[in-house]
Amino acid sequence: MNQSTLVATVVQQVLEKLNGPSGASSSGDSGAGSGGGKSFSVPTGSFGVFSSVDDAVDAATASQKQLVEQGLETRRSIVKILKETAEANAKEWGRVELEETKIGRLDHKVAKLELLGTVPGVEFLETVAHSGDEGVSIDEYAPWGVVGAITPATHSIPTLTANGISMISAGNALIINPHPSAANCAAMAVRTYNQLIAAKHGIENLIGIINPPTLRSAEEIFKHDRIPLLVVTGGPAVARAALKQPKRAIVAGPGNPPVVVDETADLKRASESIIAGAAFDNNLLCIGEKEVFVVDSVFDRMMDAMAAAGAVRLNSAQVDRLTQAAFEWKDDHYAVSKDLVGRSTSELAQAAGTTVDPSVDLLYGETTEDNPFVPEEQMMPFVPFVRVRDIDEAIALAVKYEHGFGHTAIIHSNNLERITRMGKAVNTTIFVVNGPCTAGLGVGGEGYPSYSIATPTGEGITNPLTFTRFRRMGVSGALRMI
Repeated sequence: MNQSTLVATVVQQVLEKLNGPSGASSSGDSGAGSGGGKSFSVPTGSFGVFSSVDDAVDAATASQKQLVEQGLETRRSIVKILKETAEANAKEWGRVELEETKIGRLDHKVAKLELLGTVPGVEFLETVAHSGDEGVSIDEYAPWGVVGAITPATHSIPTLTANGISMISAGNALIINPHPSAANCAAMAVRTYNQLIAAKHGIENLIGIINPPTLRSAEEIFKHDRIPLLVVTGGPAVARAALKQPKRAIVAGPGNPPVVVDETADLKRASESIIAGAAFDNNLLCIGEKEVFVVDSVFDRMMDAMAAAGAVRLNSAQVDRLTQAAFEWKDDHYAVSKDLVGRSTSELAQAAGTTVDPSVDLLYGETTEDNPFVPEEQMMPFVPFVRVRDIDEAIALAVKYEHGFGHTAIIHSNNLERITRMGKAVNTTIFVVNGPCTAGLGVGGEGYPSYSIATPTGEGITNPLTFTRFRRMGVSGALRMI
């Protein structure tokens, strides 16, 4: 049986266990929707799916030892399995994830899975040698062992797969506590991956997942003495919890990416870029454009350019209605209402008291800086535009509302001095110039993608080296060939 046939057979078997002989819980194929597929569960106790953290750690520990013993070629083979399986099942798994989470867009769920083929693998682990009069030394990158990971509802299967590619390339096994709203689709993917890995390499539990996940299981992973490294992709609360642990933690925290547009910008390109980035998966991306500061001299032209590019502008009354629906007042501050997170433009327009064609990718409107859409990471396909006096005020407000997260910022300008000045001022991990936010992850720009952008702990765009320990072997006065 060839690899593609094996992948198809295993996936079909898993889907049949989830949804019955048809292998499908719904035939819906809308581009943006609220889900509604029937619930499902994944069998536990084998192929990586466990209800007990201790059992998962036992299995992952044994599997990680097998991985190291089998060498780099096995790691390369497993990475290939993950990438090919994600691509082959992108449409089906994207649909399953959308139906469970009920947030985002199907076409973009699929695109995020297809993008996994460009996530870097074992090739990142380059050995460095030093040779001199005193001998030879070799710098290499060793695994941590078993990595404990928290994954979000916004990109459940893509995040666990991208982490799996990087962590396994580095020689680790991983155990995932997924977001409860995306636990079953994650467990489905994990079970499929492990079945394929076991069939080819005899390693059954290289990627572990806790299903059902709970706060207690997350805490057990955080505190487990055989999990030396934590990797958390999520909101502020889980990020803080990980950072409190007395062990190494890599934390991909929140973002609120600002956009600056000055009078030298190509407004057509700027508007098309903002729509492409902010509309992606209904603005669920942590790198997505969340608020735009436009200098007064081109503000009205920029608003017209957005309409010409296909976005729909809300008037002030509609913006007010949407704001009231999208936020609620809690403990002396605004909080995002989960009812509209990741929903379609049609649903947001309805909340605003109007209607738009389902083909519309993005809504936008003019607000002041004190509108909650500006300071909050709202994750909806509506972007507030704030009129500012000049580039100095635009950069100052961008810094203010990025909140020091150090995540992502964007500028549209053809003035090199201003671009440089903003880049220094925001000091973000990702800084995009004259493109969509995705250019910072290799889509519309150069570089490689990742679904864990570690800003609070400084690792940035994660890759296999992120999940290794540096080791050096030095041989004194020997092994010199010249």
